[in-house]
Amino acid sequence: MSTLSPMPCIIIAVAGASASGKSLIASTVHRELCDELGCEEIGIISEDCYYKDQSHLDFATRVQTNYDHPNSMDRDLLIRHLKALKAGQAVDIPKYSYVEHTRMQEVTHFEPKKVIILEGILLLTDERVRNEISLSLFVDAPLDICFIRRLKRDMQERGRSMESVIEQYRKTVRPMFLQFIEPSKQYADIIIPRGGKNRIAINMLKAQILHLLGKK
Repeated sequence: MSTLSPMPCIIIAVAGASASGKSLIASTVHRELCDELGCEEIGIISEDCYYKDQSHLDFATRVQTNYDHPNSMDRDLLIRHLKALKAGQAVDIPKYSYVEHTRMQEVTHFEPKKVIILEGILLLTDERVRNEISLSLFVDAPLDICFIRRLKRDMQERGRSMESVIEQYRKTVRPMFLQFIEPSKQYADIIIPRGGKNRIAINMLKAQILHLLGKK
């Protein structure tokens, strides 16, 4: 783990339901600020990288993982990494395979940045994570729209059947959203309606980040 001199580190959390558009907002802000500030100053991390390692379990057990429950996350590792990055230390972020339902052996080396955009469904459900965050957003989109997007994504990108996606949504995705994710909206500093193509919200977030950096 390399160490740099500590620099001011702004951590922006973008939370919301699965397929709500949070990844689109996070990636759009990241790309546009990279163009303005340079990619050495801003980075993006997905909460999905911090699902627990399950290599000690057999495949049949791993397939049953409830990815929408807070217990599926390795919160301790995420918090250690956030603290390290804020202290000017680089970290090795795990990679997760949804095919094998466990971590891959490869990692992503991530250097400290002035701005880190953290996106994921469960970020605001844990007080310890919230304590490491400078600014939090919740992307609010209708559940039926989220379901349609998730169905298309999982079938096209993850090779899943329509039946398996619908069953997972009915058994875990929707119940966990109502139990954990939607209530965490109360902790957001900003609530973004209409999903990931809300241009006004994207511009507002960019302006706020630049303000926090003292650029404007």
